[in-house]
Amino acid sequence: MYTFETEMSQVTLRKAASSSPDDEFVAQPSPVQQSAFPVRRWTRTRAGALISQCFLIAGLAYGAFVLITHFVIQSVEVVGNSMAPTLENSGRYVLNRWVYLVREPQPADIVVLLEPDDHSYAVKRIIAREGDSVHLKDGKVIVNGRPLDEPYLAPGTLTYAKPTAKEQFEICGKDNYFVMGDNRQNSHDSRIFGCVPRQNILGVIIQ
Repeated sequence: MYTFETEMSQVTLRKAASSSPDDEFVAQPSPVQQSAFPVRRWTRTRAGALISQCFLIAGLAYGAFVLITHFVIQSVEVVGNSMAPTLENSGRYVLNRWVYLVREPQPADIVVLLEPDDHSYAVKRIIAREGDSVHLKDGKVIVNGRPLDEPYLAPGTLTYAKPTAKEQFEICGKDNYFVMGDNRQNSHDSRIFGCVPRQNILGVIIQ
């Protein structure tokens, strides 16, 4: 019986029975071998860890999607012509919901809001903010005693008061905004439902 050791395991050599005068040796593995079970247990553990990581990544991706689309940016579709010709009916635009976390809404911003009277979503332009006075008279918009410069309107556009009045005067209270659509002849806006509270303004449209 002859034995020697390798780095990995022990191997035994036995002399084989043979009619040949030459000695012939056959290598046989030693009974001392590591079991395959620890490898299987390690494989199952590794697979479980990978599955857990996949679920974690999927959960983080979904959370990021919800966070971005509800609090950062969101795709919106304009329904109606109240903002024509600036925004098209059925046109899709990006709503920036994050910007008003770092600054307040400003006049000329195009915003998505909840209308105070029926709580439906609408797209309007801010005309005046807290403390401003708005006077609608003879087809003109007068803010704080001065005619409002509105380069975003088609030349010659007239803005009249609500249908039940020849002229209209409003003062924006605390955290309130006066809004109108750019299509002044076909817009349900602050001339009808009054000023809009700050909490009803969701974000600004990116054109």
